[in-house]
Amino acid sequence: MTDGSPWQRGAGQAREVWWSDALSDPWRDPQASAVVYTPPPPGVTPPVALETPPPPPRRGLGLVLMVSVITALLAGALGGTLGYVFALRGGGGALGGGTQLGGSPPEAANRAPESVAGVVKKVLPSVVTIRARVGNSGSLGSGFIVSSDGYVLTNDHVVGGASGGATITVTFSDGRTAPARVIGTETESDVAVLKIDQTGLPAVEFADSDAVQVGDPVIAVGAPLALSNTVTYGIVSATDRPVVAGESGSPRYYAAIQTDAAVNQGNSGGPLFDLAGRAVGINSVIKSLSADQQTAGNVGLAFAIPINQAQRQARDIIERGKARRTVLGASTDPAYNSPTGGVKLASVVASGPAEQAGLRAGDVVLKLEDDPLEDPEDLVALVRKYPPGAVVQVQYQRSGADQRASVTLAADAN
Repeated sequence: MTDGSPWQRGAGQAREVWWSDALSDPWRDPQASAVVYTPPPPGVTPPVALETPPPPPRRGLGLVLMVSVITALLAGALGGTLGYVFALRGGGGALGGGTQLGGSPPEAANRAPESVAGVVKKVLPSVVTIRARVGNSGSLGSGFIVSSDGYVLTNDHVVGGASGGATITVTFSDGRTAPARVIGTETESDVAVLKIDQTGLPAVEFADSDAVQVGDPVIAVGAPLALSNTVTYGIVSATDRPVVAGESGSPRYYAAIQTDAAVNQGNSGGPLFDLAGRAVGINSVIKSLSADQQTAGNVGLAFAIPINQAQRQARDIIERGKARRTVLGASTDPAYNSPTGGVKLASVVASGPAEQAGLRAGDVVLKLEDDPLEDPEDLVALVRKYPPGAVVQVQYQRSGADQRASVTLAADAN
């Protein structure tokens, strides 16, 4: 079957079957109309047609639709995941329409026992607020329990030498109250012992105040300005600081532990703790720029009675009914004043500790142990730090020559 054109040439000519691959011709357009080609006359150049390039292949509609669906699914999944994460982290609103501000509260932190918070938790139940009232006058201070059967240590000036007619009330850290009575006091050392008629009370532990060093961290607990359970923190600023306090005629002597922990009125009688929760002293007096005690406030200079001294005197009061005072057996000359320091002995008690050690009137005592002396009160304060029977080294001058002596201290005759 042909298209009507001759398909076989004469003999000797090559056969050309031009339609044999027509159906597989890639350039064939089955929709094109048939064209009869007429060859040009001899000598005439046929025209060249400017062919229009075929249009680019069209993308399949199915492929476009598939890409769109996949993109939408991925965007939805990503948005849902982010929304869920933000909701878990508190970024979304709470159920019911309320707005939640901030994240979920963390679990309560556990404080290490040796931290300040851990120490305070341990010692606070042993600290009490003391109120003493006689008639229309009263005083407020602090104290701390020193035995499970109810003995309380505080300052003499907190109870004011309260007699049997005074009403004394202690308030525990949890707000409970109990009556207390005065067992005894030592006025010059500013120590007093009270008794609560209860048992099973939490008693403090005692440190060795002779081992305290400058720079050690300390915690003061008490009721400054009647604010019970107040805790302040600082360091030991000095040790064996001679301090004389009290009104004229009734001085109180301290070979004190100095601290920069904030101490104010009402802290008196309260404990000064080390970071092991052991009492190292009794907060007793402050230095202030104000001469009026009613307006005096903390300026970072507070002084505590060393606990070794206070504990010893408290034991004397409980066991003997009276605390012993440690003495050197000599009096001092208040008029002596030297630019190089020192305290001049005005007299020496016969057969007393000073005389037995070879000291005489007129000797100038420069140091007691390692502590230099500048004022007569310094010698009294530093001697009171030691118990009767203690042996101390004294450096002194006689006729301009430095000398040393070992003095065995004694209790006074009172």
